[in-house]
Amino acid sequence: MSNSIEGVLGVSMEKIREMVDVNTIIGDPISAPNGTTIIPVSKVSFGFASGGSDLPAQAAEKFAGGAGAGVTVKPQAFIVIKNDGDVELLELGGKTSPMEGIIDSIPGLIGKIKDIVGKKKDDDPESEEESE
Repeated sequence: MSNSIEGVLGVSMEKIREMVDVNTIIGDPISAPNGTTIIPVSKVSFGFASGGSDLPAQAAEKFAGGAGAGVTVKPQAFIVIKNDGDVELLELGGKTSPMEGIIDSIPGLIGKIKDIVGKKKDDDPESEEESE
């Protein structure tokens, strides 16, 4: 019986190993035309069960058994690497409330506003004349 159970377990574990590898958790990088690289990050969960029993037989050893497994892959976040070297982690559904998401986005929003205001000052010909 032990050889039969070992065979069932061995085949099942090998199939799970084929399905779940490091590339499933940290995905292959995706390059955008503007030079940005996006790397998906996922959560992998799996379960496994097996069982078997010897069946009484008169002439030969009989075995009955089975195994089952389930795998779930859920996207969790994306690592975004911009062409200027800036790295950002974009989480999916990780916030417990909308207010938490708003509070977390304030620093990035302030930086974008500063960039826009700075560009407008650089592009404004009147501000160049005043500075001369």
